[in-house]
Amino acid sequence: MSESANTIEIVECKTKAERKQFITFQWEIYKGNPYWVPPLMSEREAFWDKEKNPFFEHSETAMFLAKRGGKAVGTIAATRNEQHLKFHPDGAGFFGGFEVIREYAVAEKLFDAAKAWVKSRGLSVMRGPATLDMNGECGLLVDGFEMEPLVLMPYNPPYYQEFIERYGFKKAQDLWAWWNPIEVAVKAVEGRFMRLAEAAQKRGKFTIRTANLKNIDHEIQVLKKVYAGDDSAWKDNWGNIPMTDHEIDHTVKGLKQFADSDLIFIAEKDGEPIAVSISLPNVNHPLRLAYPSPSTFEPLTLAKFLWHRRTSVSAVRFIILGVLPEHRMSGVDTCLIMETLKAVVNKKYTGAELSWILESNDAMNRVAKLGGGSVYKTYRMYDVEL
Repeated sequence: MSESANTIEIVECKTKAERKQFITFQWEIYKGNPYWVPPLMSEREAFWDKEKNPFFEHSETAMFLAKRGGKAVGTIAATRNEQHLKFHPDGAGFFGGFEVIREYAVAEKLFDAAKAWVKSRGLSVMRGPATLDMNGECGLLVDGFEMEPLVLMPYNPPYYQEFIERYGFKKAQDLWAWWNPIEVAVKAVEGRFMRLAEAAQKRGKFTIRTANLKNIDHEIQVLKKVYAGDDSAWKDNWGNIPMTDHEIDHTVKGLKQFADSDLIFIAEKDGEPIAVSISLPNVNHPLRLAYPSPSTFEPLTLAKFLWHRRTSVSAVRFIILGVLPEHRMSGVDTCLIMETLKAVVNKKYTGAELSWILESNDAMNRVAKLGGGSVYKTYRMYDVEL
C-alpha cells in the first residue's frame, strides 16, 4: 500500500454536517467543467435525508467520505435495496454517489468501504453506479463527455471508468441514450410509421389524452396501474424495480414543478389505462446557467433558473414509454410516439433524447432508430463479485 493511501481516512456520514459535506464535495470535482449540471442543495439534502426520502422506508444506505488531512477527497454510498432483492434475488447490493479526486488510491479505499458494507449485509455482488437505485440517476457515462446531460441523467469525468475497471468491476449492462433531431424524426416517421399509427388507433379502439396535472392525485393512480402493478409494463426489464406507492407519490409530485402536461400522454381502453408516455423539458440547461452552489442564496438561484427557463429550453427527454403486456401488439406505443412528436413540433423543440434504453431492449432500440435517432451517449452498469 502506498504512503498516500495510508493517509486516507474513510468516515461514515452520521451527522447532518457530514451529509452536507458529502453533497458539496461534487463542486470540487466539477469546478470549471462546462458540462456538469449542479444540483439544488435543498433537493440533494432532502434526497439523502432518511426522514424525507420514502426509499429509506424499505432499504438502507451508508454514505462514506474519504478524507485526507481533514479535507474531503472522495465520496461513495452503499445500499441494500430490499425492493431489488424482492424482484431480483441475485444477491446484488449497490454503490452510488461516487465522486473522487484523480487518484486511484482514494477510489480504491472508497470501493473497499462500500464493498465491506455490502458484504456485511449478506450480499454477494456490488453493482453500480446507481443513486440510489435503477429508478434514479444510474450508470457511468463512458462516452459523450463534451455535452451536458439532459434532465435526470448523470455526468462524470472520464477517469472514473479507468478507476472502476481497475478495481475489478465488469460490465453488467449498457444503457443507451439516443438523440433524435426533430426535423430528422419528422421525416423518418412520414409514410409507413404514420400509417401504422393511424391503423393501430382505429383497430385498437383506445383513446389517447394528455395528463391533467391539476388533478395530480388521479393521474398518479393511473401511473401506478401501468407502472407498479404485478403485471407492470416494465416487469421484464433488466434491473427493473417497481416503486412503492409512497415513492411514486413523492417522485411525481417532485417532478410536477417542471413537467409539461402537453408532453405526458395516457392511452385508455374501456376507461382503463393501458399505456403511458412521459417526456420532460430539458430544464438542466437553464439550471446549469443558473449554476446552484452551496454558497449561493438558493432563492436567487431559483430566480435565475426561472429567467433562463423562458428562453433556453430547446430539447426534451423522452423518459418513459410503458405498455401493459396484453396490449403490446396493439400498436399503442407507435401512437404515443406520434402524439409526442406532434407536441414537440408544436412547441418548437429542436431535439429529443430517448433515454435510457437498455442495450438488450431490441424493440425500443428499433423504434428509436426508426425515428431517425442515433446512440450518442452510453451509460454503463458494472458488477464486482464480493
